[in-house]
Amino acid sequence: MANFNLNINGKTQQIDVDTATPMLWVLREHLNLVGTKYGCGISQCGSCTIHVSGVAVRSCQLPVSSVGNQSVTTIEGLSEKGDHPVQKAWLEHDVPQCGYCQSGQIMNASAFLKNNPNPTDEEIDAAMNGNICRCGTYTRIKKAIKTAAKSENA
Repeated sequence: MANFNLNINGKTQQIDVDTATPMLWVLREHLNLVGTKYGCGISQCGSCTIHVSGVAVRSCQLPVSSVGNQSVTTIEGLSEKGDHPVQKAWLEHDVPQCGYCQSGQIMNASAFLKNNPNPTDEEIDAAMNGNICRCGTYTRIKKAIKTAAKSENA
């Protein structure tokens, strides 16, 4: 067990866990931030995606000990009122069906758009590849990303 001071959604959180504990479980079980979902547990589906220093990362395989002083943003911290351009575009295009993967999809898309505010269809496909949607809402996801990219605040 080790004591960690983590910067989660702009707040310092003190946690005492095993150094190998994946961030997914730190977030869900110790900090009650349950928007980040468990999907496959092997970093292949993307439902556990968070931002670490602005980069989309799969939290199910990210040991808490590797985070250090980096800032961590979860879906709960993406915007205070759920009005991030990607979140607004998701609603506009009625993207979620079952909704399970959507926090990971949104986190991946928002990190992608931060670095590529005017993506092509091919760049969107490449960036979102590996974020699996069991319901197959990929067409709506792509439309929402294009809409969010047009927003001034993306």
